[in-house]
Amino acid sequence: MSTTLKVNGMTCNHCVAHVTEELMELPGVDSVDVTLDPKGTSEIRLATSAEVSDDALREAVDEAGSYTVVEIVR
Repeated sequence: MSTTLKVNGMTCNHCVAHVTEELMELPGVDSVDVTLDPKGTSEIRLATSAEVSDDALREAVDEAGSYTVVEIVR
């Protein structure tokens, strides 16, 4: 399965590392690929082997730092 998150507030590779780490801890998340846009909305593509709830995705991104999930596309 594939899910795309659009996230505001990510400005550097440290942000990418923190968000990637939190998302990879979720059960069912197999890979995380981030396209960083330091001045806008970054895109995070997830490959999952199981359903991961929107709430769990939002919580993981929130745990990583002051980032805002603006859209989840399945």
